[in-house]
Amino acid sequence: MTTTTPVTFERHPDTYRHWRLTVDGEVAWLEMDVDEQGGLVPGYELKLNSYDLGVDIEFYDATQRLRFEHPQVRAVIVTSAKDKVFCAGANIRMLAASPHEWKVNFCKFTNETRNGIEDATEFSGQTYLAAVNGSCAGGGYEIALACEKILLVDDNSSTVALPEVPLLGVLPGTGGLTRVVDKRRVRRDLADVFATRPDGVKGRTAVDWRLVDELVPRVGFREKVLERAHELAAESDRLPAEQGIELAPLEPSVTDDGIEYRHVRVAYDRPNSLVTLTVLGPSGEPQLDGWLLRLTRELDDAILRLRTNEPELGTWVLRTEGDPEQVLAHEEVVLSGKDWLSNEILHYYKRTLKRLDVTSRTLIALIEPGSCFAGSLLELAFAADRQYLLDGPPIDDEDSPERASITLSEANFGVFPMGNGLSRLQSRFYGDDDHLTWLARERDRPLSAAEAVELGLVTDAPDDLDWEDEIRIALEGRASLSPDALTGMEANHRFVGPETIETKIFGRLTAWQNWIFTRPNASGPEGALRRYGTGQKAVFDRKRV
Repeated sequence: MTTTTPVTFERHPDTYRHWRLTVDGEVAWLEMDVDEQGGLVPGYELKLNSYDLGVDIEFYDATQRLRFEHPQVRAVIVTSAKDKVFCAGANIRMLAASPHEWKVNFCKFTNETRNGIEDATEFSGQTYLAAVNGSCAGGGYEIALACEKILLVDDNSSTVALPEVPLLGVLPGTGGLTRVVDKRRVRRDLADVFATRPDGVKGRTAVDWRLVDELVPRVGFREKVLERAHELAAESDRLPAEQGIELAPLEPSVTDDGIEYRHVRVAYDRPNSLVTLTVLGPSGEPQLDGWLLRLTRELDDAILRLRTNEPELGTWVLRTEGDPEQVLAHEEVVLSGKDWLSNEILHYYKRTLKRLDVTSRTLIALIEPGSCFAGSLLELAFAADRQYLLDGPPIDDEDSPERASITLSEANFGVFPMGNGLSRLQSRFYGDDDHLTWLARERDRPLSAAEAVELGLVTDAPDDLDWEDEIRIALEGRASLSPDALTGMEANHRFVGPETIETKIFGRLTAWQNWIFTRPNASGPEGALRRYGTGQKAVFDRKRV
């Protein structure tokens, strides 16, 4: 089950079908009220606040708007507008009928939104509180787990549960298992009992096992939740702000050949399974809410559209065009800012780069004369699996004196960490502190092709005579390989060093979840996912692999 209409990722609170966003001073209410008939794709009903990609897109939009449009908000209450039900998790009929790539991208996007909630709590002083006012299962409990505090209504019936293993033969795919033990510090044996109980845990036991923080009587539930939210707001370190900025519609031009934004151009080459994604550098006077914010929004939107709508375009070629000095000047305005907006822009660009890091596509950066891979834009090249720098004049103008270069800046030394907590340079030269010290001395000046090769910052630097053949061979070679093997290989190479909750969710839990989704025990005709709700028991192949 997939939609024949390309999925878009821009929404506005005025048109939400599944969420209600209310802002009252320092506290915001984000209430889930899923329209049963509002599925993104026909063929299922979104009962009991179960969700699909369309519900999650609105959720993501709301979390973004809270950070940028409502900077006065210091606490966000996530709850349900339905009586005695918080959220039943991802819609089972949708999952059972969706092709594998749809499920993978759905789970990935959902993970990223949960991570964004935690990012807002940690870095933006917008602390999320889950007000669980009814049954809360699967992905519903995973929404709650992403919040800093969980309040559960004490009514002798409401439970929290991760029933995927016993009921569906799959795993809690948006971080449930990882957050239970790593974040909430639930004891391993109790976590094992919890994750294999289809009925979940309620009341005092949920508190004692650390699955929730507090029980609240049904009478006066909203009042007590609001009281707790104000307490969290009082502890917030969010930078002061009088008013936010509007996230206006991006309005890209979309054709069969690609997508064009103001600062991002996306061109399809379907015969060769390629996408060329070109980022245009800034011009004019640097402004805080100018180029970098707009570019980040466009890049974020482009990545999401390509992931969901173009699964067969397996190689993304990353290019830039512009003046490196302008990039650094615009970047500096944001890096030197000490206000809430500077903070939000930097963390948004960080999250967008992280989205690129976990995208299951081959990423190849081409650095040519006229490129502006400097500072924050150089992070795009470091996110790529390979970097090629043209050592010579532009291919179409051999008499030109213009040459390609790259420039390191403060932005490359920890401002935009990956999911493993390291900068991309630390990941590239893992454990080689002397080399990182050398690189730090080479900041803030253009590095030639020879210097970039010597410093290990590019994969290769072909000259202008060999450039076209070298790039063609690299791209054709990539297209000839198994995309499944490439996805696994790239994901292994991109992350080194320490494990974090993020790397566990994407590298361990999501990988296993997506593998399990393809197994007959889950998705086969007699599998648990297929037979759920039919009254028939699943038939399992008992061999462990």
